[in-house]
Amino acid sequence: MKLTFTDRVALVSGAGRGIGRAIALKLAAEGCKIASVSRSIDSCGKVAEEIRAAGGQAEAFSFDVSNPEAVKAGVADILTKFGKVDILVNNAGITRDNLMLRMGLDEWKDVIDTNLNSCFYLTKELTRTLLSNRWGRVVNITSVSGILGNAGQANYASAKAGMIGLTKTLAREFASRGVTVNAVAPGFIETDMTAKLSPAILEQVVKNIPLKRMGKPDDIADICTYLCSEEASYITGQVLSVDGGLAM
Repeated sequence: MKLTFTDRVALVSGAGRGIGRAIALKLAAEGCKIASVSRSIDSCGKVAEEIRAAGGQAEAFSFDVSNPEAVKAGVADILTKFGKVDILVNNAGITRDNLMLRMGLDEWKDVIDTNLNSCFYLTKELTRTLLSNRWGRVVNITSVSGILGNAGQANYASAKAGMIGLTKTLAREFASRGVTVNAVAPGFIETDMTAKLSPAILEQVVKNIPLKRMGKPDDIADICTYLCSEEASYITGQVLSVDGGLAM
């Protein structure tokens, strides 16, 4: 099935690597103009260059999505450059894993700020634009940890669960204006984040996945791109797990 995108501008946070990069490239391949956002201008810049080299349209914007003032200024720059944003993919995320007994306040706050608060800040800055356009797509990249919980990830799981609650609430608030809001919950995906895990842990992880393998960033990008298309106009408030059956 050929997906439909008509003159759409997509903002992808955390676009410099892994899942965010895959989503930005996939949306660009479908004809979307891409605002590639990350904290590092090098990483988001490389993705924008890759898109342009393939014949697409993209610009890089470097700002700290955990800082509300930086988000306000960054979104203003994007709107000045593109004139609008139709699609928002909240993908930026970090981990600071630790058991609750040892978890510091900085480890808690950093993860909540980057993973959950950034989702609020970016969506808040674009709400008026999306609603006035009477068409829009918001996709929040949450995690299977936000559904199942995960030892050593009280901060990460809480942030991702919070994204699910925000998704369902905004879906109800935005529906009358033709804006859908959905979440994608990846399982264990082959990224820089999971590459830090030891071989022993990775072996145990794969044993617990019914499909007996980890996912690829493109597995997430494919479902995210569908949710951003015209064809997904009757899907909102949903959390789609892409996890090889881990959370079923």
